[in-house]
Amino acid sequence: MTPVVPLREELVIEAGRTESRYWRDLWRYRELFAFFAWRDIAVRYKQTVIGIAWAVLRPLVTMVVLAFVFGDLAGMASGEKVSFHLLVLAGQLPWGFFSNTLTAASQSLVGNARLLTKVYFPRLMIPASTLGVGFVDFGVALLLMLGMMVWLGVAITWQALLVVPFLLAAALVTFAFGLWFAALTVTYRDFRFIVPVVIQAGLFLSPVGYPSDKVAEGTMRFLYSLNPLVGVIEGFRWALLGDERGVYWEPFCMSMGLVVLLLVGGLWYFRRMERTFADVV
Repeated sequence: MTPVVPLREELVIEAGRTESRYWRDLWRYRELFAFFAWRDIAVRYKQTVIGIAWAVLRPLVTMVVLAFVFGDLAGMASGEKVSFHLLVLAGQLPWGFFSNTLTAASQSLVGNARLLTKVYFPRLMIPASTLGVGFVDFGVALLLMLGMMVWLGVAITWQALLVVPFLLAAALVTFAFGLWFAALTVTYRDFRFIVPVVIQAGLFLSPVGYPSDKVAEGTMRFLYSLNPLVGVIEGFRWALLGDERGVYWEPFCMSMGLVVLLLVGGLWYFRRMERTFADVV
């Protein structure tokens, strides 16, 4: 009896067909996406002495330094109803996710240069997979945050669940910027040096080490709050600590609208440059 051979979907590469199938290919190659994400997680902590514990040490050290600089030296800790260290750590959670993932995304295509020149797959998967490492690091840091809240006697309420939509907003911001920097770094290697400068400046232009109400009210506060990470960080503090300051919703919604436009533009630019990656990487 002749065995029945299951039919397999063929990948046909022809002029004008790749674009029409591209978004369907993203779903077809979903297992490859998971492999990239898992590989990035394994590589990050490979041959390290304490492994994933670095995901705890980095936000912990940053929290101590920022709390000392802004809280003790600048005197911004006075008048706060909860521990200033918790305020800083709550701000460090989304900021650490953004900064670490953006750095990885900007270098992701250059770091996979050999792979880009050998086989076909949707290149969009490479910068997108860096979000996986960011979510793992975030999860570990969040456990640190919750542990400190219990230790300091701060109640964990149902409101903490609202961290999820703010985390998704942080991921949207990170992916939008990551697409641009990943594509630009392939062509212009100067962006390897620009990204750290942007992140360093962003640390002080976002309320990571200080509450956002320290910024003067009025036009200055409105313009400052157009930074989408300002609303994300405010949201984290409100959800986890019940911060009475809440979220400055009007500029936050406007900033997220700009992020959506940035994401659409990033997808368009990435797809436009994708066909040249193998030639210039």
